[in-house]
Amino acid sequence: MEASKVNQLKLFIQQCDSNPALLQDPALKFFRDYLEKLGAKLPASAYGKGESAKKTEAKDSFVDESDDDMPELEEQFGPSSTSPKVPEETASDDEVVESEVELDNEGVIEPDNDPPQKMGDPSIEVTDEKRDEAQTAKSKAMEAMADGDLDEAVNHLTEAIECNPTSAIIYATRASVFVKMKKPNAAIRDANAAIKINPDSAKGYKWRGMARAMLGHWEEAAKDLHLASRLDYDEEISAVLKKVEPNVHKIEDHHRKYERLRREKDERKKERERQRRRAEAQAAYEKAKKQEKASTCKPCGATGGCSGGMPGGFPGGMPAGGMPGGFPGGMPAGGMPGDVDMSKILNDPELMAAFSDPDVMTALQDVMKNPANLAKYQANPKIAPVIAKMMGKFAGK
Repeated sequence: MEASKVNQLKLFIQQCDSNPALLQDPALKFFRDYLEKLGAKLPASAYGKGESAKKTEAKDSFVDESDDDMPELEEQFGPSSTSPKVPEETASDDEVVESEVELDNEGVIEPDNDPPQKMGDPSIEVTDEKRDEAQTAKSKAMEAMADGDLDEAVNHLTEAIECNPTSAIIYATRASVFVKMKKPNAAIRDANAAIKINPDSAKGYKWRGMARAMLGHWEEAAKDLHLASRLDYDEEISAVLKKVEPNVHKIEDHHRKYERLRREKDERKKERERQRRRAEAQAAYEKAKKQEKASTCKPCGATGGCSGGMPGGFPGGMPAGGMPGGFPGGMPAGGMPGDVDMSKILNDPELMAAFSDPDVMTALQDVMKNPANLAKYQANPKIAPVIAKMMGKFAGK
């Protein structure tokens, strides 16, 4: 609200406080009714002949400024045309729960839980004699494998590893036997040992990839088998990849789907937060509009207070027989009389326009504080005519 309008409103309230009889004016009946609605108790002098205070219950609408506790505003201005609501969460906003992926698990077996097999001691010195012994044991293992005796083959390979624990190929060979025996965890331990000794061990990656495929670890299996194929391609790796890769594609599609759903959920959450902030801002705006309408001055139609002030009697009285300094019109001592027709002032466009001038309102407030200050404005071409005209209205001219 503009400062000049606030000053005008203060002036009017001060005039009513000093002379409640002003409220007898029919033009101000709306203001008196509004005060009564708020629970104000007006003195008897505020009512004309045959009038009395209305019996109304005091409202506590200004204790809690929520819309629900301000029925007067709803009755006067009607409900808001826009009633913003904070959006609520829906079922689609629940936590995203991943479903199971339908995979081809044919050939997948339960993991073996046997105690770890014997491993070689990498700290020992491997002599030529030990290498020869390791090679002999490996040859016996190959013969046992050819005969289908896998347990015997494992025993011979274990002996070879103990003789030469630095050989990646011996570990990889025993890993292949464990794969044939359907002991994938044992095979993975040997393949890890082979890869640790030789990071480019194609056999180590091949048998670890096949063991992982047996456990249904499709993504890890595909990674190992592709690396083995790049190091040393063979048909057996290609055959296993044809089974592994379709499952890997399904898993990747599944992950992409649920990553998208989580992103969409996050976006909906952010959008709800944006809508909530907009709704709160709209509600605050509507509330401010109602409060502004409640303070609108009906006689002059100005929003946020009377644009031209509410002139009335000056407290403290003025000297009888004319205005100090030569202002005509005179005013009875004791201030504005109670029987002044305020409509003559409120309906005077020149006075209402003058009341919107901050300089005029400042002068009127100065005179209101001390009527003798009228002498300061008798030569002011803007203020003197306004005061003179007001005095004429007071005198009934």
